[in-house]
Parts: sequence; structure tokens; C-alpha cells
Amino acid sequence: MKKFSDRTILVKELAAEIGVMLQKGIADNGQASLAVSGGSTPISLFENLAMLDMPWQHITIFLVDERWVEPTEDDSNERLVRSHLLQNKAAAATFIGMKNKAKTAGEGEGECEARLQTIPQPFDVLILGMGNDGHTASLFPGAKKLAAATALDSGRTCMALAPLTAPHERMSLTLPVILAARQIYLHIVGQEKKDVLAKAMAEGSRQEMPIRFILQQSSASFDTYWAP
Repeated sequence: MKKFSDRTILVKELAAEIGVMLQKGIADNGQASLAVSGGSTPISLFENLAMLDMPWQHITIFLVDERWVEPTEDDSNERLVRSHLLQNKAAAATFIGMKNKAKTAGEGEGECEARLQTIPQPFDVLILGMGNDGHTASLFPGAKKLAAATALDSGRTCMALAPLTAPHERMSLTLPVILAARQIYLHIVGQEKKDVLAKAMAEGSRQEMPIRFILQQSSASFDTYWAP
């Protein structure tokens, strides 16, 4: 885990590191991809990323997960990304959202899958968050389809899940796609999240704390960035 004395320093360092990874993707493949998570924690990171001087026209931004609400609603991760990341220099990037016109996330899986499959895999950079219950993306403890969404042989890019303890049906990237990313960052702040991470790093059920699917693996390139 990389620890920083304050959140401002963290987001500047992480934004710069992500910029290096995206530039490498463009140099190697002519394009790069960035998967981001929602919530309040990444807002300042998004704003730092948006100011990076990069060929954003060659970068595709998309979501790790999404609540099945309209993109105009406050709970929409797409709305968050459009408001804080697809601004300034990053306004030139391509954005691919998960939410579509289907009434439920389950009914929208096919269209979401088709959209995401237009992005070359493996993805270059993927930024995760973590809830106090140990969920990451929309891989929530106790969700009925958690086993399917974390099966490494599913062949699926995304899957609809319904959390037991959080509002709204969700769409989430599946575990195999997450772990295939060239670089994964876990961005967390505050003592409470540090304590949750310590608990998750101890032995225990992955289903009870799905962040363990990321922590207890050795195939993916993974770093945790934390500040008080």
C-alpha cells in the first residue's frame, strides 16, 4: 500500500501515474482505456486527471459499475464522470456509459456487453473503490449473482447485480475482466477504509468481503493508494 500524508498529494501522484500508464497504452497500441468508479472519493482525482496534457482523443473512459438510474440523476456514476472528469482537456476523450434504455439492469446486459466489447481488452487502467462492507465495483456481499460475476470462466464482460444492502440495481464489470486489466488501482481515504482493508487482507471468505477477490490474487498488477 502506498501511503500519503494528505489527499491532495495522493491525487496528484495517482493522476500522474495513471497518465503515464495511459500514455504507454497509446504508444503501444495507438489508443488507451480508463475504467473508473463512482462515489465521492474519486472526484478530486477526476479533476486532476482532466487537467493532464495528453492526447485524450485517443483515450476511452468508461465505468467499473453503474447504478441503474438515469444519467441525469444524482446517484448516476455517469453523471459524476461527465461533471468532473470529462472536462477541460479530458473533454476530448470518448465516453462509453453502461446505462441504456432497458427498464432493468438484467434486461440491459446484452446492450451493455456489446458497448463494452468495442473497447479493446485488456483495459489499460482500472480504478476501484471499496465500501465499508468490503464490496468493490458492484460486487456486493450476499448479492444473488455474486458467484456468477466472480467466476473466472464466465466469458462475460459485465453483469447485473442487486445488492442486499444498497439501493438500485447495478451493472458491474465482472471479476475476470477486472483482473485482466494491465494496471489496477484501489483508491481509498480515511482511517475507516484503512481498517476495512486490514480486515479484508486477513484470511476469510471472499464472498463476505469481495474486495478479497482482488487482494488475494497474484496475476494482476495492483496497487493501493491511501491517505488519511
